[in-house]
Amino acid sequence: MAKVLLINGSPRENGNTFIALSEVAKTLNEEGVDTEIISIGKQAVQGCIACGMCGRNGARCTFRDDLYYKVWRAVKDGIDGLVIGSPVYYGGPNGSLCALLDRVFYSLGNELMFKPGASVVVYYQEAGR
Repeated sequence: MAKVLLINGSPRENGNTFIALSEVAKTLNEEGVDTEIISIGKQAVQGCIACGMCGRNGARCTFRDDLYYKVWRAVKDGIDGLVIGSPVYYGGPNGSLCALLDRVFYSLGNELMFKPGASVVVYYQEAGR
């Protein structure tokens, strides 16, 4: 059975991005694909400093935080695909998501190489803005 990791880059854990990712997960589940959604939430995320410690620590980032290790464990346990979801802020993804992905791609690039990936973006404009 295949497994796909979905990362919710929104600070709103049950907001529009989560709803969109849940629809993707539902469709994948209907096709027999196992899924896991990891949400960033409102926690601060340390960005990559390209120190190279992950290369000397068995592909583990030098920064010790639960969010990174949830993603690390999911990738190391074996995923077959990755879906990244983010709200659009001023024309780009959530900054915390970018910080997390820099660390994940730097330290786990070999494990993710050639795996299919997709993105889900959510844009919502309030009336009058």
